[in-house]
Amino acid sequence: MSDAWFDSYQHIRFERAGRVLRIVMNRPEVKNAANIRMHRELSTVFADAQRDTGSDILVLTGAGDAFSSGGDIRAMRDKITDRTLWNDTVHEARALFYSIIDLDKPLIARINGAATGLGATLAVYADISIADETAVIGDPHVKVGLVAGDGGALMWPMLIGFQKAKELLFLGDNIPATEAARLGLITHAVPAAELDARIDDLVARLQKLPPFALRGTKKAINHTLKQLALSTFEFGVSLETQSQLTQDHAEAVNAFVEKRRPAFTGR
Repeated sequence: MSDAWFDSYQHIRFERAGRVLRIVMNRPEVKNAANIRMHRELSTVFADAQRDTGSDILVLTGAGDAFSSGGDIRAMRDKITDRTLWNDTVHEARALFYSIIDLDKPLIARINGAATGLGATLAVYADISIADETAVIGDPHVKVGLVAGDGGALMWPMLIGFQKAKELLFLGDNIPATEAARLGLITHAVPAAELDARIDDLVARLQKLPPFALRGTKKAINHTLKQLALSTFEFGVSLETQSQLTQDHAEAVNAFVEKRRPAFTGR
């Protein structure tokens, strides 16, 4: 498989180093927030990477000083006024989630800065996630009037327990990467100067392992995740779709754009 498939991506760029493929979310001017085009690209990139015959290990990161700040708030506003955009987002979220679960190549998240919203979801669904200790992790779905249904409701309780996951997802606050690592939400938090060395060391160790055994072990572990996803993920996405229709979601988005405090009514 040639690198020609790279050309279809506008907001994701790719770097090869031997048989390691680095996938870089590339909207640094907005901390790699996912607009409509980037969200669509994320829904296909892992399936394309799975078919890529030139790579055995994938490293996901963000350009600039952030991993990903999640969904672009202006794109959320567009989806309120154009329902077809939201319907597309739901289909893409499903494709993104299942393509990560079905990916048998090791996926390492290199968290070089804020990983919030969708960024946090990508971080926790990676097989191993290593963060710059100055980064923050958080899922603010509830703060913008949305159910945390497209990943958080499944993985966070499994990683850190139900009560702690509820506290963090209810409040939507960012926590330091060091705290996220202590809780088990991500794998490691290291000084910024050591981040690339830790990633390189991990990649080197993975490359020495027998590929079939490595990929098969990942498949066996992810089989459980996929079974759970058929219930929790699908139910969560349906609730998130309902919440996208509420006045409170529209109020949260408009208040953010207009730089004022939202006034929620429960509708």
